[in-house]
Amino acid sequence: MRVLIIAEAGVNHNGDMQMAKQLIDVAKQSGADIVKFQTAVPELVMTLNAPKAKYQMDLTGEQESQLEMAKKIHLPLSAFAELKRYAEQEVGIPFISTPFDEVSIDALHQIGMELYKIPSGEVTNLPYLRKIAGFRKPVILSTGMASLGEIEAAINVLMAAGLDKDQISILHCNTQYPTPFEDVNLRAMLTLKSAFGLKVGYSDHTLGIEVPVAAVAMGAEIIEKHFTLDKNLSGPDHKASLSPEELMNMVQSIRNIEQALGSAQKVASPSETPNKVVARRSIHLRRDMKTGEKITWEDLIMKRPGDGISPMQIELVVGKQIHADLPMDYKLTWSDFS
Repeated sequence: MRVLIIAEAGVNHNGDMQMAKQLIDVAKQSGADIVKFQTAVPELVMTLNAPKAKYQMDLTGEQESQLEMAKKIHLPLSAFAELKRYAEQEVGIPFISTPFDEVSIDALHQIGMELYKIPSGEVTNLPYLRKIAGFRKPVILSTGMASLGEIEAAINVLMAAGLDKDQISILHCNTQYPTPFEDVNLRAMLTLKSAFGLKVGYSDHTLGIEVPVAAVAMGAEIIEKHFTLDKNLSGPDHKASLSPEELMNMVQSIRNIEQALGSAQKVASPSETPNKVVARRSIHLRRDMKTGEKITWEDLIMKRPGDGISPMQIELVVGKQIHADLPMDYKLTWSDFS
């Protein structure tokens, strides 16, 4: 199983096109499979009086509204065709962006986006869900803040509006930035898989890389993680994002875990098979023995190397008569018995 790793640039470009392209470069260098941004017309997403989340106020202050903050950090819709072209044609990494309003959905459809990521906040937005499903493109649905009933309702809307079940993947998620470890509840990802029978993954907002790596070990097929050029930049998401080096480390760790998961068969691996001789034991003599003596339990000792008679067969050896003088520490073979 190869995990799909989505490097989430989000709005960590702070509205700067050059920074956005640098984020694409970093995503490619990290080995991620997809780079993802966020697309919105802020006036269509929130009212002037919509409050900020606490983490946003902690990072950007209370003086400006959520709308004012969003207008500063979002790129215009016209920027995304160029970002997609740059990512896919110049850098060589697939590009997607999460739309936050219906105009943005149309804008991304017009530039040929083939995969839609639905953010946690839109799980209960019926018109939004119907519009995306109408394009009949694969969808990844984040489920932060949602109950099983709300997730089921969203999936039903997507399918009724045109999606096949196998076009839908769901991500376990917690929408606090950063997410406290005690609130991750990673086992809920397995609950989603059991409840809906869909491909599942994990969208991570914890600090560090341990939790997404653990999610892969538990069976996540998709991982999404925010990254930034510099955690000290102004903006709501930088502090809870990975540095370029951390992103690279996360990708490599996930690839290592993919290999480590293996086939579920319990057999000796090619790398460890030669160590059987080194680590296991064979039946050896505890003392010098003469021709014609019968072997007793007390005459035997189990020692390395393990390329002789297995200690599991000791009962077949005890009572046998040897046909030659043999020294202490001798490794017995079946041909030593008369």
